[in-house]
Amino acid sequence: MTPRMNIFFSEGFRVFFLLAGLYAVFAGVIWVIWLTDPFPGGVLGAPHFAVPPQQWHAHEMIFGYASTALGGFLLTAVPNWTGTQAARHLFVILTSSIWLAGRLAVWFAVVLPAGLVALLDLAFLPILIVKIAQQLMKRPKPQNVLFVLFLSIVWAGNLMVHLEWMGITADTLDTGMRVGLLGPCSMIGVLGGRVTPGFTRNAMKRADLPEQAWPRSTEMLDKAGLVLAVILPLALLVGVPAVPVGGLAILSGGVQLVRLSRWSGRWTLNQPILLALHLGMAMLGLGLVLWGLAWLGSGDEVAALHLLGIGAVGGMTLAVMSRAVLGHTGRELIAPGPVAASYLLIAASAVLRWIGSELSGDLYFPLVVGSGLCWVLAFALYTVSVLPLVTAPRLPRVG
Repeated sequence: MTPRMNIFFSEGFRVFFLLAGLYAVFAGVIWVIWLTDPFPGGVLGAPHFAVPPQQWHAHEMIFGYASTALGGFLLTAVPNWTGTQAARHLFVILTSSIWLAGRLAVWFAVVLPAGLVALLDLAFLPILIVKIAQQLMKRPKPQNVLFVLFLSIVWAGNLMVHLEWMGITADTLDTGMRVGLLGPCSMIGVLGGRVTPGFTRNAMKRADLPEQAWPRSTEMLDKAGLVLAVILPLALLVGVPAVPVGGLAILSGGVQLVRLSRWSGRWTLNQPILLALHLGMAMLGLGLVLWGLAWLGSGDEVAALHLLGIGAVGGMTLAVMSRAVLGHTGRELIAPGPVAASYLLIAASAVLRWIGSELSGDLYFPLVVGSGLCWVLAFALYTVSVLPLVTAPRLPRVG
């Protein structure tokens, strides 16, 4: 193994955060190509896919992209929370290979047995869950153990998708996709509720701003946000009727927006690495409210789901991954120009996709394609920016 490869596989965030960027670009490009269909019959016509291309797109954005981003974060953060040894070369190589095998299995599902595709695709998260559960048991704080539950919810959603793809069930796919999306959204609600005000407060302290200007949190709102983040995906998973689920989503999103309004967001407008966190939380709160309204019969559900998927999951993971790469490689926590641009491009992608679904008509197609192109460009800029960092040694501490 070369020195650079040895460094690359030495920490989970290096491998998984790069894989997340690369796969986001790949999946986005494939989706845009399929949408635009530039050649007769289509380069990626429906016969290539074992399932409708729309299902492949949704599945891979949730269980492909989001899963690897979550994996990289938890393999890095949990050892810091618990004081345990972080995963190193062998485990990182093994788990990243299993994740990649799942992606290849879904891509080549048209020529593989459905059971084998399911087995390979469902293998990654259980290994990750066992690893972080072992670490969390060293210091089992309830607010951290919740992440095992969230990962299990995501895995359950993926299982529901594969059960329908295998023909075992007839109506679990749509619920599985929604559950799979709400799992990362719930994780963002809990984690983002910690780091967004926390990082903002720290930056304001360093800038010598008065304490009354710092982000404010209240125990009641924080507990409400956490409880609702747990209940909402579980309610959907066990089949709670639409009206209560819609009400829970509206309440959960509303709580997140109220919390966000107290976190001094305007101060971050000239600090992209902080602004990105606030934008991600805003997309989460707004997306949950709009999704809940759609379940109550008002608004387009697909538009709301894309606001959650692109704006909340895509935006927040991009913000956290870029910050973590800078911090854990010893760089200053200032987003490079291309990365700062990627934050805005992700927000633009979410807004364009939401408008496209809400307006429909002649503008639908160009808006959806524009959204896809913004997504691809955002993650291309991120990937190019972090590639030299994740393959280089950590800079020494100064002072």
